[in-house]
Amino acid sequence: MTEALLDVRNLSRRFAAVDALQAVNFSVEAGEVHALIGPNGAGKTTFIHHVSGALQPDSGSVHFAGRDVTKLSMHQRVAVGMARSYQITNVFLGLSALDNVALAVQGRQDAGSSFRFWRPARSETAMFEEARSYLEQTGLAQRIDTIAGNLAHGEQRALELAMALATKPKMLLLDEPMAGTGPEESARMVELIEHLARHVTILLVEHDMAAVFRLADRISVLVNGRLICTGTPDDVRADPEVRRAYLGDHL
Repeated sequence: MTEALLDVRNLSRRFAAVDALQAVNFSVEAGEVHALIGPNGAGKTTFIHHVSGALQPDSGSVHFAGRDVTKLSMHQRVAVGMARSYQITNVFLGLSALDNVALAVQGRQDAGSSFRFWRPARSETAMFEEARSYLEQTGLAQRIDTIAGNLAHGEQRALELAMALATKPKMLLLDEPMAGTGPEESARMVELIEHLARHVTILLVEHDMAAVFRLADRISVLVNGRLICTGTPDDVRADPEVRRAYLGDHL
């Protein structure tokens, strides 16, 4: 059996009297789309915070690409190959789409940029050509020079993915990428994630069950801080505990 790209072991976190995570064991295999689902308040965002380094656990550990990263900061985890999107779009609204992605390229350790201030960066052709390539991958080729604040919400979500790709991740952590999008934007986002999944491992947190069951190779269900099921979409759909705790409303 191959070693998992992400391996979370016995992860627990308590806030006051609430057990937000209870000895969670969770893994993501290289090359898969693994979805994490559950009702509101189940602990999904808390779990993602621990995987990405925003929070530290009370006990347990996070291993990534064969390395214990439990004590690493968020930016250190980006450097070893994790990239995260957020429920709320997190882009520089006053900069163009191209400049947003170029900043992400420049921030990568291997980018080789020699500038110290922002203005000279425009002369660094290779960096901006690379940034353009990520915008093309995410369907924003025609919006390169558009100020990010003038992009539609779905386009801002795509821009955030382009910025994440610019870090050259081994794994993308997508935290509700369909949040706030309409039906057409959601459909485009699903197609984009399908495209990205051919190139990078994805951990997906999402409430849109149609999208989850279309995209995921495996699904894990978190309820009250406890994993109650992990399996293929068919396994999860048929699991009686999952149907009682969560999927009944969606099915």
